[in-house]
Amino acid sequence: MDLAQTEAGLLLLGALFLILGLGVWIGLGLLATGLVGVVALPMLMTGMASFPADKVLGSAVWGSLASWTLAALPLFIWMGEILFRTKLSDDMFRGLAPWVQWLPGRLMHVNVLGCGIFAAVSGSSAATTATIGKMSLPALTRRGYHQPMAIGSLAGAGTLGLLIPPSIVMIVYGVAAEVSIVRLFIAGLGPAMLLILLFSGYIVVWSLLNPKLVPPADPPMPMREKLRASGQLFPVLLLIGFVMGSIYFGWATATEAAAFGVAGALALSAWGGTLNRKSFAASLMGAVKLSCMINLILAGAAFLTKAMAYSGIPAAMATWVGSQGFSPFMIIAFLTVIYLLLGCFIDGISMIVLTASVVLPIIAQTGFDLIWFGIFIVLVVEMAQITPPVGFNLFVLQGLTGKGMMTVARNTMPFFALMVIAVALVTLFPEIVTWLPNTMMGS
Repeated sequence: MDLAQTEAGLLLLGALFLILGLGVWIGLGLLATGLVGVVALPMLMTGMASFPADKVLGSAVWGSLASWTLAALPLFIWMGEILFRTKLSDDMFRGLAPWVQWLPGRLMHVNVLGCGIFAAVSGSSAATTATIGKMSLPALTRRGYHQPMAIGSLAGAGTLGLLIPPSIVMIVYGVAAEVSIVRLFIAGLGPAMLLILLFSGYIVVWSLLNPKLVPPADPPMPMREKLRASGQLFPVLLLIGFVMGSIYFGWATATEAAAFGVAGALALSAWGGTLNRKSFAASLMGAVKLSCMINLILAGAAFLTKAMAYSGIPAAMATWVGSQGFSPFMIIAFLTVIYLLLGCFIDGISMIVLTASVVLPIIAQTGFDLIWFGIFIVLVVEMAQITPPVGFNLFVLQGLTGKGMMTVARNTMPFFALMVIAVALVTLFPEIVTWLPNTMMGS
């Protein structure tokens, strides 16, 4: 990178931190920083051509939002909002509890399995943690389970909301990186199963080492009673299977499957007696608010990306990194640290759209598969969800338990370590991510 590009990059970075530090919304902050790049940089930097800000802004915003693929985002969010207002969390605890009594750790596995199931209908880490936690934490506490372990397992498993399809973060990355969202959804299954096994495996080992901290099992339940307790859960599982199966087997695009999911969620809500004018309006408004927030961030990021492209910063950085001879593992280790640091201050979606314009050319230069890198980013963003001081799952658990932030963070550390192991495994063995999409859809 030459001196002018370095100065331009530092100016844009300083403007971004200044604007965000003033408390401006992230989407508007990105738009304002883009204006600095298109308007101010040509005035301050000699030899840099000026550009019509209005045309650049219009084309960037339109290009980022006029996407049929992106239409899946508000639909999946609405599906999750509808089911969030049903009795799903109650049904999930009652339905899963009888089946895990034989495992060491017993009902603490409900946190892991419940979060895995609810992640498939919410796409949000915070919503998954809050929904399962409202039901499981009081129930586990009443039965005498070790509270730090219950909190830690919920915090770790709650991050599955970002990894198990339909993941909001995956859709945002797919649009930013211009890769297949269907392939991303399929690629997320292997790492998700890996995390579930790691979390449940740790609970088993911990329980065997600390048998006095695990309450005795509930009285045995006949198979008929188990099936009856799980009866309300089966329709939701069928909906998840239909929506995801229609994507995986090519029967529908992600957007079409999202529309089927909304219709199915409305039908389940009506069948369960929770669909009325108030709940319908609340779910619709919740989906609109979150979708508008994400779209504003995407529009701002697209404009900032255009501004940075005109300055030549991303291409220059990719060329510079390629010329330094860094090994792929060094680059991945560096990016892991950067994303964890960013996760202390901003949310996962903002992390991706902020860094995409600079990081993706570097990844392309070093030869990484963009599908694999998308899952890697999601895993690291998951880790950031339980990283103080701004890990969103920590805030959710602090509100649910009344514990201090550092107490909650300390309880989650074993599960954070397990996620570090998962990141290391998918880096050393990328087939964990790439095998399933390549097998189902071809290389």
